[in-house]
Amino acid sequence: MLEELEIRGLGPIRHALLTPAAGMTAITGETGAGKSMLLSAIRLISGGPADAGRISPDAQEAWTQGVFAVGDGEAAAIARDAGIEPEDGELFLSRTVRATGRSRAVANGRGVPRALLDALSGALVTIHGQADQLRIASPARQREFLDAVAGDERELADYHTAFDALAAMDERLERLRNQEATARQQADYLRESIERINRVDPQDGEDDELKARRSRIENAADIIQGVSAAIGALDASQIDTDGETVGAGELITRAAQSLRAIRADGDFPELADRLDSINADLSDVVYSLSRDLDVDGDVADLDEINTRIHELGELTRRWGPTLADVIAWRDKAVFDVEDLDASPEKVAELETERRRLFDAAMDAAVRLSEARAAAAGELAATVTGELSSLAMDGARLDIRVTRRDGHGRTPTWPLDANGVDDIAFLFTPYEGAPQLPMGKSASGGELSRLMLAMELAAASKRTDGDGAPMTFIFDEVDAGVGGKTAVELGRRLARLAGSAQVIVVTHLAQVASWADAQFVVTKEPPDSPDDEPGVVTFVDEVRDEDRVREIARMLSGTESEASLDHARELLDSSRRAAD
Repeated sequence: MLEELEIRGLGPIRHALLTPAAGMTAITGETGAGKSMLLSAIRLISGGPADAGRISPDAQEAWTQGVFAVGDGEAAAIARDAGIEPEDGELFLSRTVRATGRSRAVANGRGVPRALLDALSGALVTIHGQADQLRIASPARQREFLDAVAGDERELADYHTAFDALAAMDERLERLRNQEATARQQADYLRESIERINRVDPQDGEDDELKARRSRIENAADIIQGVSAAIGALDASQIDTDGETVGAGELITRAAQSLRAIRADGDFPELADRLDSINADLSDVVYSLSRDLDVDGDVADLDEINTRIHELGELTRRWGPTLADVIAWRDKAVFDVEDLDASPEKVAELETERRRLFDAAMDAAVRLSEARAAAAGELAATVTGELSSLAMDGARLDIRVTRRDGHGRTPTWPLDANGVDDIAFLFTPYEGAPQLPMGKSASGGELSRLMLAMELAAASKRTDGDGAPMTFIFDEVDAGVGGKTAVELGRRLARLAGSAQVIVVTHLAQVASWADAQFVVTKEPPDSPDDEPGVVTFVDEVRDEDRVREIARMLSGTESEASLDHARELLDSSRRAAD
């Protein structure tokens, strides 16, 4: 929902600040006052093209900013994917257009690509103006609109999953069928490498263990000599069987006994206990050293170990640097060989799986098609019913959901990324007129009212419970309308505003009277030749009596008592009807 729109230096607007109502907002003013600049500003922050020719004559740049409430809906998700966190549930989207023609897009204070503004605005704003209506003429937009109304998210997700699996299989088969000699050579290399690694059968960390064992064998004499001397010094009984040599352990035992023999007061018992503890640690050291005296292996063992270390080293040099890397490379190569295996048996196996995937995708496409067809009939009937109340008697909308058949132009035909359907919105503007594709059979005003009818029909389906309401902007929706039809048009815009934010640019008092807020665009010439060049446009909200006078001007062009009374009556009747 658009909470605030600020504009600087855009066309005749030097500065304007709008705070649209949460429901319906009317933008009014005399023809040529500059109402179109408001739409231009919104198109700029929606990622539209920049036009330096629209910068105010006395300005170096034009700047516009929209503040949107987004909640936790689609727009917030798009922003977060781009690394932008909404601030208190709001997005600040701005665009600067310089006189050189270059522009800069900013979202919440960060420079962003213009494409991101386009993606964000697609989830925030829908503009229905003469230049924007042509978008709905594209089959892709019509399909998206129908899916939004149909509420077929589950069927659509199931189909996308099935189709993606089918497309991935087709890519794999195509790769196998088109393999060249280099691919076959790569497969042979992988097989030979896998066989060589398996023949050696390396174990993770095995080379480090073998090198440690080799070091012990190669230094066995030094190890035995040093360990024996250490054991002799600590516990001579382990070496000197005659008992003539006394080790450190025995001496410490004697010292502890001597301390315990003292009968005088002192800390002698505690010191004796500490010596016992030291002696226990010495005993553990002696036990560990005695195990090191048993150095396994001889020259034959050493030769065998060196041979194994050499074999493992050959593997790590080619596929390392560690044995863990070698093992991981082999395991991956096993799967790579399968992809490179283009044998007839392998291709036949994949083709069987491909037929299964195609059948699954076709089943999902049919379920999606059925959901679309049901929604299409309901939507077309609802829209046609609305058109008769919008000065379009005899007009009708038909929506065709046609399943493709026949021989394919692609491997997946008749399926594509969006299903098995061709979708067409066909519009008949009056009874007896030819039925033509939407966008080719209606004037700008008729198309705007048709879009209003479509949005009304879709309103209950398009509400995002986790996000802020969508903002709909209508321009030229009142073209060729007057009298009772204008009242009905205003009523329907107000009805849409019950579930969405609606901003309408209008010249009809019967439409503006339904709005919750009204802004007037006025133009004034410069006060003197020394002032800023050109006409200056102002945008102001009108309330109470000021709004009554604006409605009176729209009704009769004057502010006579009769027109003022008529304006009050119109505002009161619209307000009562809305309540």
